[in-house]
Amino acid sequence: MAAVETTVMGSIEVKRIRTVEDQSASPQEPPASALEQARKDIRAAGFRATPARIATLLELRAAKSPITHAELADRLSGSGFDKATAFRNLNDLTNGGLLRRTELGDHVWRFEAIGPASSDTQSHPHFVCIDCGLVTCLDDVELDSGIRGQSDSVGEVTEILLRGHCKDCQ
Repeated sequence: MAAVETTVMGSIEVKRIRTVEDQSASPQEPPASALEQARKDIRAAGFRATPARIATLLELRAAKSPITHAELADRLSGSGFDKATAFRNLNDLTNGGLLRRTELGDHVWRFEAIGPASSDTQSHPHFVCIDCGLVTCLDDVELDSGIRGQSDSVGEVTEILLRGHCKDCQ
């Protein structure tokens, strides 16, 4: 059995479907400060802070790892946003410097938020499990400036991708 809850976050209406086992859980809504920060950042990037753009940015800021357009569209579909809107907003927010777009060798673009207070637009390394496809950000890995910078033999290194077996697949 499922129940539908509707929560209003500013001017965004979020619908959440809960199963019976999930009935006691309260809906996850971002704090007002996160909502206001998203509005401010979108406007600073030169865009109107529409409900779809705000929802897109909040969803990516809440994500633990980069997500695809399809994953984002699925997450936002309950709020009434279609795939085309999600695609346009991903591109707009990437061009505005709020998101980073990464391709991890499977010909699928993944998007992740650049921190609201961060001016660092540099990419960070990612780990991809070759068995289950899990993508993990390696934010805590410090890259040597020689690796990240210029190299006489290959040119400029802009992204590092590690592949292997995650803990669950070992």
